[in-house]
Amino acid sequence: MTDTTAAITAYWDAAAAAFDDEPDHGLRAARTRAAWARHLHDWMPPGPVDVLDIGCGTGSLSLLLAEAGHRVTGVDLAPKMVERARAKLAAARLAGRFLAGDAMAPPTGDLRYDVALSRHLLWTLPDPEAALRDWVGRLRPGGRLVLVEGRWRESGQSGVPYVAGATSLPWNGGIGADDLAAAVRPLVSRVRVEHLDGEGDGDLWGKRVDDERYALIADV
Repeated sequence: MTDTTAAITAYWDAAAAAFDDEPDHGLRAARTRAAWARHLHDWMPPGPVDVLDIGCGTGSLSLLLAEAGHRVTGVDLAPKMVERARAKLAAARLAGRFLAGDAMAPPTGDLRYDVALSRHLLWTLPDPEAALRDWVGRLRPGGRLVLVEGRWRESGQSGVPYVAGATSLPWNGGIGADDLAAAVRPLVSRVRVEHLDGEGDGDLWGKRVDDERYALIADV
């Protein structure tokens, strides 16, 4: 593990305890939870399907997917995030597999999935385009890549400054929909973008937002 990776791991481990306090992380409000459930239903192919939740955090989206009958594997660099994800699904008496590992190369071996899902992760990666190639390579023929991304004003969590050197990350602060679509398009057969920053999307975030947020859905 490099010094930078160790620092990133420590940062997200430290953020794990308060991570779910953010409305769109913990999904504790019924309206926010229902909004994410509706979108996930629309983004998933007819199920149940095998989903790789990359950068799963505390497992809130994994939980919604499992509740919908999908088979979920979650991966996160921070062991304390993984612990909370496991506990969340266990408390709901739902099955899910959670692994601590690098999102750049999830430790799932040769397993293939119907969907690779990632939310608000690409800005943290040292080589996001290499990660996208890796993720697409983990999909079965006809699989789907779902990326919930944007360009937001603050990339840190819990008021703690992000790791030293973050400003040199290629997509620090997020990436716009047009640029991400251009990066993904050579890897897939079809791309569409669904904007999530409109008047009716406040429930998703637990508040009104005025920065760019969207989902990119790509079929292999």
